[in-house]
Amino acid sequence: MEIKKKKILITNDDGIHAKGLAELIDIAREFGEVLVVAPHTSRSGMSKAITVDLPVRLKKYEETANFTSYSCTGTPVDCVKLAFHQLLDRTPDIVISGINHGSNSSVNIHYSGTMGAVIEGCIHEVPSVGFSLCDHLADADFEPSKKYFKRIIAETLRNGLPKGTCLNVNAPKGEPKGVAVRRQGHGRWVEEFERRTDPHNEDYFWITGYYQNLDNGSDDTDNHALAEGYISIVPILVDMTNHHAIETIKKWHFNEE
Repeated sequence: MEIKKKKILITNDDGIHAKGLAELIDIAREFGEVLVVAPHTSRSGMSKAITVDLPVRLKKYEETANFTSYSCTGTPVDCVKLAFHQLLDRTPDIVISGINHGSNSSVNIHYSGTMGAVIEGCIHEVPSVGFSLCDHLADADFEPSKKYFKRIIAETLRNGLPKGTCLNVNAPKGEPKGVAVRRQGHGRWVEEFERRTDPHNEDYFWITGYYQNLDNGSDDTDNHALAEGYISIVPILVDMTNHHAIETIKKWHFNEE
């Protein structure tokens, strides 16, 4: 595979200054020409949000041989859209997002700006992968997982992905035992807001809460793989249709008087 000739688009949701982004750039530059378009500040939890009521601005951040980066005032999805419509001179070979500071496993994918950008790349029919490390610290140690992330990028470039499919990759802290392909774990966030009172005696709310694992001991989920020390890969579909439910719901009495 002529990996040196690949064009890679990178974004994230932790912002242009995040250590995880720098680590992902370090990996990607081994594969060819890199374009980075990342939010100018943290835009975590943006999911697939787009900016519709404010102007979106781009600022060139760095430019060297085979590498250009921009900061963007928009969301991670805005970053991908702008790259495709304003900056790229051809379709990239891969879209990668991250490395996120914190897990995007299980239900977290629905809130993740990291994965929102990946899904946008997939909508553009480009193989797309999101990378996350289960460590929220600003100076998190990404080194143990980087060799695996590099292999995942190489294999994605070599094999491609089925149409409408992208990858959600999460790594545990420390040295991984390997890579496991799994399904999305079942869980939810509970007690998500804390009521507080400001100096004017007005109530406000601060997001908090904790993750409740509802896998009931299943050993085929991303949650389980991470708990066992493995990097998890979950193939994600852009098509959110529950195809198994179509025939059941067709039998409901919608059209009867």
